[in-house]
Amino acid sequence: MTKPSTTTTIADLLAARADDPGTALLSGDDAWTWREFVAESTVRAAALRELSRDASGPWHVGILMDNDPEYLFLIAGAALAGVTVVGVNPTRRGAELAADVARTDCGLIVVGASRRELVADCGDVEILDTASTAYAAVLDEHRHARIDDFRAFRGVNHDLLLLFTSGSTGAPKAVICSSARLAAIGELNVRGLGRDDVAYSAMPLFHGNALMSAWAPILAHGGTFAIRPRFSASGFLPDVRRFGATFFNYVGRSLTYILAQPESSDESRTDLRLGFGTEASAVDREEFTRRFNCRIIESYGSSEGVCVILRDPDTPPGALGAPRTEMGLEILHNDGTPCRAAIFDVNGIMTNAEDAIGEIVARGGGARFEGYYNNPDATAEKIRDGDYWSGDLAYRDSAGVFWFAGRTGDWIRVDSENFATAPLERIVSRFPGPRGVAAYGIPDPRTGDRVMIALEMAADDFDPDTFAEFLSAQPDLGTKWTPSLVRLTSALPLTATRKLDKPALRRAAWATDDPIFEFRDGDYHPFDARRADELADEFRKHGRAELLPQARAV
Repeated sequence: MTKPSTTTTIADLLAARADDPGTALLSGDDAWTWREFVAESTVRAAALRELSRDASGPWHVGILMDNDPEYLFLIAGAALAGVTVVGVNPTRRGAELAADVARTDCGLIVVGASRRELVADCGDVEILDTASTAYAAVLDEHRHARIDDFRAFRGVNHDLLLLFTSGSTGAPKAVICSSARLAAIGELNVRGLGRDDVAYSAMPLFHGNALMSAWAPILAHGGTFAIRPRFSASGFLPDVRRFGATFFNYVGRSLTYILAQPESSDESRTDLRLGFGTEASAVDREEFTRRFNCRIIESYGSSEGVCVILRDPDTPPGALGAPRTEMGLEILHNDGTPCRAAIFDVNGIMTNAEDAIGEIVARGGGARFEGYYNNPDATAEKIRDGDYWSGDLAYRDSAGVFWFAGRTGDWIRVDSENFATAPLERIVSRFPGPRGVAAYGIPDPRTGDRVMIALEMAADDFDPDTFAEFLSAQPDLGTKWTPSLVRLTSALPLTATRKLDKPALRRAAWATDDPIFEFRDGDYHPFDARRADELADEFRKHGRAELLPQARAV
């Protein structure tokens, strides 16, 4: 894949901070200036260079720990030493974790104390514990290191990071992020972070959101980065005040959990001015702004870094936004033909879904995609004739604004009609009570799919009759969209990066201990064990028994 044309790398940005007395990093009660941060990173660079001295080619070191200053020292050290960091996902276990480590060719895993129990799952790889005397010794040996010793590792071909995708659509893939690309993201600084900003991040450092949206711009422009080991909804406000945060980044449902905390009269009295992230609902964004007096900027993007859409003040609620012309984004059918603009009837129902909904594609974007490590098939699936296919469904309105319609696997087919899940989720989100909504297709016993939704409820107060009345009153609810099954849960399943895990919901279907209601004869009725047995018999009768849920999910 083509590397960024810029010659600036993370090593260059670190060198520019070598004598900077400004505050670089805050963690708990500890603080480091940029001068101290670069010095600590240089020690790690020397240690990594020694540890990799027997490597015959590019050397990969996995990091398995919570958000810790050591994590950032190692990333920065790797940037100086020409080493590649693998952000190991600590939510993975057993054979899956071992496969992640093996697939990314880790020569060493550096593990933090809080993740020590996962060492046995890492497979046949050398382990170095940050709390061990061996680790302390290798660092002490290189306390004399200076950044001028690492001038040679500033080429644009240095793959600095391998960051796993969320795994919401299959096995996680390791996205390559070069040192030059991360530096370019930092210099671009689309959020306008500056010297006086304190960027707070409780999102995991093994994911691109924290590094790309917060740390890289802070490094490039000399602000301060504040971290918390793991996300805590109750800890958000105390941390923001403690660190004097002016900016924070989020992923997925983080805002939902923060807003679930009791409201207080003084929670808007902070220095926060901006939050930036992905996949928060329009309702949550508006409520967060009301409660915390903090502007929320939602974006569409991914770790691959090819397709980016930023909302602006004129973007309609719920929309992704209008892409900038230079991004080259279009919505295409699978055969490569452009989709038509969506047409809506007087009730707001899309009348041409199959003509309007397609995949977001970046024309010529293949050159901006650095690829998936050691996964040529997955890389090839993303690139067609030089274009980058995102895997995300969308449609555009008459004004050219893009609206998310789901992942490519989120099509539901009912009575020969295809539709995407995101518009249905937006409608159901109007119903008061649920903190989260997920719509997905499950097999029908005869043919095609049934519509199922899961509602994350904060309290046990769901009224099926009220819900049925609500749906019947929605003028833009498609005739085939009424959910056949409604699952109530206290917590929707999430990936490690707090993205909705729809595959888990599809696999479980109705095989769960959560309450379920079934739509029959115009009303919702409890779905009990007897009804589950009847439904299973229907699948067997019509030769579709292999589509039944294979295991009960709790």
